[in-house]
Amino acid sequence: AFTEPAPRHRRRNPARAFRSRRLTPPTAEGRWGLVGARTASRPSATHWAAAVAQQLLNRHGVMTREAVTVETLPGGFSAVYDVLKAMEDAGRIRRGYFVGGLGATQFALPAAVDLLRSVRDDPESAQTVYLAATDPANPYGAILKWPSRPGATGSASGRVEEQASRRGPTRSVGAGVILVDGSLAAYVGKADRQFLTYLPEDEPARGRVASEVARTLFSLATSGGDRGGMLISELDDLDAAKHPLAPYLVDAGFVRRATGFQAAPPR
Repeated sequence: AFTEPAPRHRRRNPARAFRSRRLTPPTAEGRWGLVGARTASRPSATHWAAAVAQQLLNRHGVMTREAVTVETLPGGFSAVYDVLKAMEDAGRIRRGYFVGGLGATQFALPAAVDLLRSVRDDPESAQTVYLAATDPANPYGAILKWPSRPGATGSASGRVEEQASRRGPTRSVGAGVILVDGSLAAYVGKADRQFLTYLPEDEPARGRVASEVARTLFSLATSGGDRGGMLISELDDLDAAKHPLAPYLVDAGFVRRATGFQAAPPR
């Protein structure tokens, strides 16, 4: 039940500006009360497991033991395994080995299997997406381990790997990832304080991914959002001007300044 609060009369005081600290919109204020708490019955364990399994299938597409571990589900994978097996017997989902490197017990929605088959071959044009590091669509740091970055900066790779071990990527709020053709290409830390790249070793894949990373960073820097006015002073804990990504940043529209690469928002 919800009771809307009475309208308030605003006071006009042009002499001093006031910034509201309200954490909720005005329409959410009022008095709330729980309805039907005495008559509502708790769902059975089977109904609960069926609802959770369907929700996880819709969220991940492919259900693996690792995905359930990330969700911190009470009871773990065994809590929904019987329901998944029953759904497989009924023909509602499919069982197989869809994702390599993960556990052999995997269940998937038919639509998810069709999507996986459609991306067996690399697309002609790169498909790039920027996601929050905590987004369920980002498998790295959760279902998959963060990949290593061998040879990210040429002869200084040993130093990079040593420093990266101290400042590795995390699934923290405010951080983001750049995925190119489904693979991790870059990690953008919170408040633009950490940039890590995952460029392929060989050409032309290396240049293709580097170009997509630079283009995405420029788009973030000029979008006017939280990343507006982005300043890239270090890449892989090294001077950005000496990083292999530097020429791609210039081609994307970044301007080299004394403190790093910056893209001013368009006028």
